[in-house]
Amino acid sequence: MAYIELEDKTRFEGFSFGADNSVSGEVVFNTGMVGYPESLTDPSYRGQILVLTYPLVGNYGVPRNDIDRLGIPRNFESGKIQVSGLIAADYSGNYSHWNAVKSLSQWLNEEGIPALTGIDTRMLTKKLREKGVMLGKIVNFGDVKLDDPNLRNLVDEVSVSEKITYSCGGRKKVLLVDCGAKNNITRCLIKRNCGVIKVPWDYDFLADKELDFDGIVISNGPGDPKMCRKTIRNVSAAMKKEIPIFGICLGNQLLALAAGGDTYKLKYGHRSQNQPCINKETGRCYITSQNHGFAVDMKTMPSGWDEFFVNGNDGTNEGMMHKDKPFMSCQFHPEASCGPVDTEFLFDDFLRLL
Repeated sequence: MAYIELEDKTRFEGFSFGADNSVSGEVVFNTGMVGYPESLTDPSYRGQILVLTYPLVGNYGVPRNDIDRLGIPRNFESGKIQVSGLIAADYSGNYSHWNAVKSLSQWLNEEGIPALTGIDTRMLTKKLREKGVMLGKIVNFGDVKLDDPNLRNLVDEVSVSEKITYSCGGRKKVLLVDCGAKNNITRCLIKRNCGVIKVPWDYDFLADKELDFDGIVISNGPGDPKMCRKTIRNVSAAMKKEIPIFGICLGNQLLALAAGGDTYKLKYGHRSQNQPCINKETGRCYITSQNHGFAVDMKTMPSGWDEFFVNGNDGTNEGMMHKDKPFMSCQFHPEASCGPVDTEFLFDDFLRLL
């Protein structure tokens, strides 16, 4: 019998269906019904123990690791599982799907990720809703001390270590600042006939005179945006040159910090595939995929910035746009994967700025 224990000593006992090791992390919940292969490989979950509120997990197995012509995995959002651990109510070991090649349990064991089933995830989620995101640990064999992942520079752990170029013959070239970029951001840009140059989170791209690009995308990623001081400095320098910029998720927060604004930690974050976001200009509501624990404080933004989107549930910021300069951002994931693709048009809006 293994268990997950929260920092307030609340303990939930369950059964292991992943690796038999013990881990510590930030315990968060996701309300999505499907998409665990994409979610587990999303770098934004680095350092976190993920609780899935949808009870049945594993019934469609794990897809094959197909690689496209540019070397990007078709079915995963990074090269490995990024979560520290997984919690599910009811694990299904008997999977069935035409594209499945292994069970979720086999995949987790191969990558050394602990997972528990038989947990009352409804009670656990209610606890997190009342108290807010908490530190916790999965204990199998041998205890482990609590560790706050937000005290580490998680972005440095998930970013590429060197420049990667994806050339597709397009006329426009986009610099993708990799703070933990999901693969589908690259796919969405390439699908629009853009060349993509992916660089590490701390890369001084303005100092590289050999770089040729038309605009910048600041990606999603894990942890506290204020840890990314070098990214903030580089983005601020690019803003002074009025280079078109599109920030996604963590990129929204980094753009705000580079502009002189501030960010803060949400009580329990937004992690789901059904978050309503309202366009402030049109009043239209979009259903979005989200995974973030911090938000922009629009009251701290300097003049010239308009709020682009707000969350329909709690009114928090979901994007910004500059009135006169080619800067825009969204807090949700327009590339989805997993989730609805209702806001993928934002990539087209950005490309029109180039």
